[in-house]
Amino acid sequence: MPHTFGEELESLREEGLFRTMRLLEGSQSSRVVLDGREALLLCSNNYLGLAAHPALKEAAVKAVERYGVGSGAARLVSGNMELHEALERRIAAFKGTEAALVFNSGYGANTGIIPAIAGKGDVIFSDRLNHASIVDGALLSRARLVRYPHNDMAALKRLLTATPVEGRRLIVTDGVFSMDGDLARFTELVALKKEFGALLMVDDAHGTGVLGETGRGSAELCGVTADIDIQMGTLGKALGSFGAYVAASTEIIDYLVNRARSFIFSTSLPPAVLAASIAAIDLVDSPSGRKLRERLAKNVRLFTDGLQAAGFDSMGSETQIVPVFVGEAAQTMEFSSTLLDEGIYVQGIRPPTVPAGSCRLRCTVMATHTENDLEQAVAAITRVGKKLRVV
Repeated sequence: MPHTFGEELESLREEGLFRTMRLLEGSQSSRVVLDGREALLLCSNNYLGLAAHPALKEAAVKAVERYGVGSGAARLVSGNMELHEALERRIAAFKGTEAALVFNSGYGANTGIIPAIAGKGDVIFSDRLNHASIVDGALLSRARLVRYPHNDMAALKRLLTATPVEGRRLIVTDGVFSMDGDLARFTELVALKKEFGALLMVDDAHGTGVLGETGRGSAELCGVTADIDIQMGTLGKALGSFGAYVAASTEIIDYLVNRARSFIFSTSLPPAVLAASIAAIDLVDSPSGRKLRERLAKNVRLFTDGLQAAGFDSMGSETQIVPVFVGEAAQTMEFSSTLLDEGIYVQGIRPPTVPAGSCRLRCTVMATHTENDLEQAVAAITRVGKKLRVV
């Protein structure tokens, strides 16, 4: 007799892997009301604090007043509005590419782009710590999937050399790895792409708006923007809005319009989201955006230095994503729960998101955190960490 859903859920509870959702009242800010009590928010991807920025709210309201609430259809039917094309022109200019295309989510983008680009006879080389949406996109493609050890460029070269390919080679990587906070090895990836005639795709969901001199992302930070064939990213993290994009050559974008199923068969993004996204890019591309990035970088140093001084392992983080290594799932969730009792909301990360034995708190720093906020967080994490013998 097959197991029931209830038995499987009980098994998740026993293993410390059962998930529930907490209710956050009000807007995404550095302090929130969570399940009826105030907490310092330390697990949001709203890195620049734009999700409630007046410029984005004003743009969204004006778009609703002019265009209404919904888009009505998929882009290839009747849902292609002038704001879609305006946002895509703005993204292409921002990312320095010929063209761009917006998707309804980061997951939808990766599960649309990758199966369109690669198929039977092709080989996808994917970093072992890439986001689940990349893995799922590769599996949907029916191309051969070869996963290389995280950021191990020597191993990737061996696999590229040893793997016969009838069609395309596609190397795909996160720009910023979402659970570890470290960066892809861009210089080596570009060199391997050129040596083996591969396409290089970068998912820069956590770098867009934050990294680089002008906030154009991790490739800009590493000086290789022109060498990335397919730049994917999201509008709902540092940009504070919703949806995702791909920036590439006109040829690749035209190809995706005709082949990316998650684009073809989805009702398009609504006007308010499109207008807010344009406003967000304009803000990031302004002196105010530069100040926010500088503030974020300062906050990251303050927070990371405090944790490391207390003896925590931040797992090689190089960005605003700062993990605190714990190890086992049950202890990680106790850590998270106890911190919430102290007014700090940070999520524990467990399998299947990360491998067993590598559970951690995934802390994220925002430009809108104050020094007092971060000092309070470090002190609380240290107290609880010592109590639980993590340090």
